Amino acid sequence: MATDELVKTTTGIAHHGAERLPSVEIDSFNIEMKDEDGFLGDRASRGAFRDMLDRWRKPLRKSGEDPFGDEPSEDISKKTLDAILAGDDIKATALVHSAIEEFAQELAYVTRRFLKTKAWAKTERIVVGGGFRDSKLGELAIARTEIILRHEDLKIEMVPIRHHPDEAGLIGALHLAPSWIFEAHDSILAVDIGGTNIRCGLVETAWKKAKDLSKAKVVHSELWRHADDEPTREGAVKRLTKMLKGLITEAEKEGYKLAPFIGIACPGVINADGSIEKGAQNLPGNWESSKFNLPASLIEGIPQIGEHDTAILMHNDGVVQGLSEVPFMQDVDRWGVLTIGTGLGNARFTNRRKEGGNGKDKDSAETGKKKDKDSKKGD
Repeated sequence: MATDELVKTTTGIAHHGAERLPSVEIDSFNIEMKDEDGFLGDRASRGAFRDMLDRWRKPLRKSGEDPFGDEPSEDISKKTLDAILAGDDIKATALVHSAIEEFAQELAYVTRRFLKTKAWAKTERIVVGGGFRDSKLGELAIARTEIILRHEDLKIEMVPIRHHPDEAGLIGALHLAPSWIFEAHDSILAVDIGGTNIRCGLVETAWKKAKDLSKAKVVHSELWRHADDEPTREGAVKRLTKMLKGLITEAEKEGYKLAPFIGIACPGVINADGSIEKGAQNLPGNWESSKFNLPASLIEGIPQIGEHDTAILMHNDGVVQGLSEVPFMQDVDRWGVLTIGTGLGNARFTNRRKEGGNGKDKDSAETGKKKDKDSKKGD
């Protein structure tokens, strides 16, 4: 399939990895900044927190007072750490708080660096997502980071992402969809691809209840830990296609009016034709090959949904997770997302204001007004 055909067939509103979406302008995403120690995001990743916890355990380990015994830091679950924060073991609680404080200092440092870039200038609020956020210790680290930044007179809000991180990457796909989707359909298919898992979901728009999509929810989802199976790239696409077909069948059984649209969140820099420029090194096989195109491969496997040709739009996973927050960010103009996981995903957005709830963005409304004035002049 030719590039021009692919873009035309799979979108209907924008190209893959687009900077302009129905609700927002994407000012930047997937910025990879470095300092003397390497990539900046590595200082505030899930692995970085585990390394910090391990360092704080070392002196206690030497004296035989480590509350975690011989268990490796990377194997201690978030649930266990949260239980310690709520428990009565003062020394263990202090140990976890020490790691949280160090992590918050690093996250504050990284956030400052982002805010100094041109793309992140005048950011008013930052949403923090990713798996680390799904814990009490993550929420404490986020809150502590905001306090550190405000102490330095940086007027910035840091808030945990509203939806569960596993669902945010699916719900955010709604904001990739063209507006015609919501008039005649009540659900879409969404895919969230990660270095360990691939998650697919049937997302109910709830558009009739809330046209800003604030009531949207994941009604069915399926998870595959591809890292356990170590499939080939072709094997991964085949499994993904099968998962999506299963959700299509599920939607039909339950009477959903499923849109012929699939929104995909994928790591890396996404090109307009759906190829991946860089950042997909943790996915099974070579996804950055010029001969591979995920949207085109999926359309071959699922050419139609219902009676309509399938449309697909793919974007960076940090962007899509951030898009789930669009309905709740309308009180600010410029906002960003940081996703704490294997690395540190990032995106910065500027809202496209709606006029009078008529579904048109400000630019469209102003263009319409100009046309009216011009036609009156002609009269």
